[in-house]
Amino acid sequence: MFQDSPIYDRLVAERGDVPAGVREEADRLRREVEAVMLPLRSRRAPSAALPSPAAPPSQWQRVHPLPGL
Repeated sequence: MFQDSPIYDRLVAERGDVPAGVREEADRLRREVEAVMLPLRSRRAPSAALPSPAAPPSQWQRVHPLPGL
């Protein structure tokens, strides 16, 4: 990713490879969630499959009204 970058190399030496650590933690959490969800998926009938999530809005939208309105 950062080839021939002495600044990045020094940061990795001082602080560790943060992006790699984040990827490892994300993979660990994904595996943990899959292990927890697997029994729930096996009990669900095929006809009760979850609908696909709606596409995100093309622009920012307020989900909840402001307090007091």
